Amino acid sequence: MMLNNPAAKYRPFPAIDLPDRTWPSKVIDTPPIWMSTDLRDGNQALIEPMNAERKLRFFELLLKTGLKEIEVGFPSASQTDFDFVRKLIVENRIPDDVTIIVLTQSREELIRRTVESLEGAKKAIVHLYNSVAPAFRKIVFNMSRDEIKNIAVTGTRLVKELTDARPGTEWRFEYSPESFSTTELDFSKDICDAVCETWGASPTRKIILNLPSTVECATPNVYADQIEWMCRNLKHRDSAIISVHPHNDRGTAVASAELAVMAGADRVEGCLFGNGERTGNVCLVTLAMNLYSQGVDPRLRFTEMKRVVEIVESCNQIPVHPRHPWAGSLAYTAFSGSHQDAIKKGFDARRPGDRWEMPYLPIDPQDIGCSYEAVIRVNSQSGKSGSAWLIEQNHGLKLPRALQQDFSLHVQRETDTHGKEMTHNALWQLFRARYGLLPQPPLALLDYQSDSQQDGQLSLQASLRIAGETRRLQSRGNGLLSAAASGLSGLLKQNFVIKDYHEHTLGERSDSRSVAYIRCVFPNGDSRWGVGIDNDVARASLQALCNAMSAGHYSGERK
Repeated sequence: MMLNNPAAKYRPFPAIDLPDRTWPSKVIDTPPIWMSTDLRDGNQALIEPMNAERKLRFFELLLKTGLKEIEVGFPSASQTDFDFVRKLIVENRIPDDVTIIVLTQSREELIRRTVESLEGAKKAIVHLYNSVAPAFRKIVFNMSRDEIKNIAVTGTRLVKELTDARPGTEWRFEYSPESFSTTELDFSKDICDAVCETWGASPTRKIILNLPSTVECATPNVYADQIEWMCRNLKHRDSAIISVHPHNDRGTAVASAELAVMAGADRVEGCLFGNGERTGNVCLVTLAMNLYSQGVDPRLRFTEMKRVVEIVESCNQIPVHPRHPWAGSLAYTAFSGSHQDAIKKGFDARRPGDRWEMPYLPIDPQDIGCSYEAVIRVNSQSGKSGSAWLIEQNHGLKLPRALQQDFSLHVQRETDTHGKEMTHNALWQLFRARYGLLPQPPLALLDYQSDSQQDGQLSLQASLRIAGETRRLQSRGNGLLSAAASGLSGLLKQNFVIKDYHEHTLGERSDSRSVAYIRCVFPNGDSRWGVGIDNDVARASLQALCNAMSAGHYSGERK
C-alpha cells in the first residue's frame, strides 16, 4: 500500500550548488561519441541472455548502424561472453575502425581473465568499475572512502601492467565510479583524479571517465549539474573523455543524456532501444533521431528502421513498443480526423526541394524507410481527410472536398459497425461499391455518339445497360452533360440537376486515364455522387453521371 505521507520514508535528492551553470544555454550541434552496451548491459538484462548466434547478429546490426565503439561482453562473468569475444577476434569480425569494449569489476582474477579474452585484438578498451556511492560503502562493502578508492587505483594499476605487456593491441582504458549519480561530487572527483594519475592519462593518451546515473534519482537538470561540476573541477579534464551512462528509473534517461552532453559530456553509452536493468538504459535510437530532426547528422544510420526493430526484437525477445519514439510501428500514424486533415493539407502544400514542415510529423517517415501509406490509417475516429488521403496515395484519385465528406460518412458507418481499423483494400472496395467503379455497374454506358447542331445545341445518342437490359437514349442539351442529364431524367423518370463536376488525369502521359466526379441533387434534397474512370474524359464524365444516378437507386439504398 502506498504511503499517505511519503516524506516520512523518502527524501528529495539535494540540488547541486552551481548558480553559474552554463548548460541551459547550450545547443547540441555535433553528435557525441556513441557507445553501445546492447551486447553487455542490455544482454545482462534479458530473462534469457542471448546465445552466440543472436549476439553475432546483433553485433552485425550495430556495425551496419555505424557504431564505432561496442561493448561486446563481460568475459569474466560467463564462458558464453568469453567465447563470444574470442570468436570476434579469432574470426576477424571486427572492422579496423571499430573498437570493442569489455567490462570487468576491479578484482584481480576478473581483470586477468578479461585481458586474456582480448588477446590478439587490434583495438580494445578495458572498462573497469567499482561501486562508490554511500549506500554501497556502508551497506554492501562496509568500507571507507580510502578503501573504495584503493580498489579503483589497484585495479587500474593492474590493467595498465597487463596491457603494457601486450603491445600488439591499441589499448584504451575506461573507468566508471558506479552509482556516480548518488555519490558525493567531491569523492567522485577524488577517485577519478587518482585513477587518471595511475593510468598516466594525458591529452594524447586520454582516459574515458564514465559518470553513470546508475540509478536515476533526480530530475535531468540535477544530473546535468553533476556533469558540469565534474567537467569544471576534474584535475585532468584535458586528459579525459567524459562519458555518461543514463538509466531510466524516472523515465527521463533521454533528457538526462541530452542535458549531460550540453553540460560537457563527450560520449553517451546506451542501447538501441533502451534495454537494460530495471527500467532500462538510455535509448540511442531516440537520441540519434532527436539530433537528426534538428538538422544535425547523428552519424548513426536508421534508413531501414523497421528492419532494425525486427532484429532487435528477435535478439532480445522483447517487443519494441508501437508508440516508441521514432521507431514504433504507430509512431507516424494518425487515426484522428483533425490530425489526418492537417497532414493531408501538409502533403498537398509541399513542393520538391522544400524544407520539411509538416503538421504532426517532425521528420519525413521516408527517411527511415517508412512508407506514407502507414502515416494515415482509418478507424471510427478518423475523418474525411484520412480516407481521401489513402484513396489518393494508393489510387491517384484527388477527391473533391464535398465528396470527401460524403465518403467519410459511409466509412464512419462501416467502422462503427465492426469497431476495427479499415484496411486499404476494404476502403477501396467500399469506395468502388458506393460510387460505381465496378466491372458491371447497375447503369452502364455501352457506347455514345454526339453531334453539334446548327442551333448550338448538342445531340447525344447513347446505349445503356440498365439492370441487364439494353436501352437507347436520345437527347439534346447545351453540352454533353446537359444532354445526358436531360435524357436520363426522362428515361429514369427522375428529375435532378448536376451540382458539382470535377475531373483530372491519373498520369502525365497523353494516353493516361481521366477520372470524373459528379454530384446530382434531387427535388427532395438528396444528393448522390458518381465517379467514372476512362481513357476518354468525355466517356468518364458520362459514366460518372450514370453512376451518380444509380448509386443507391438500384441497390435499394437512399441517402
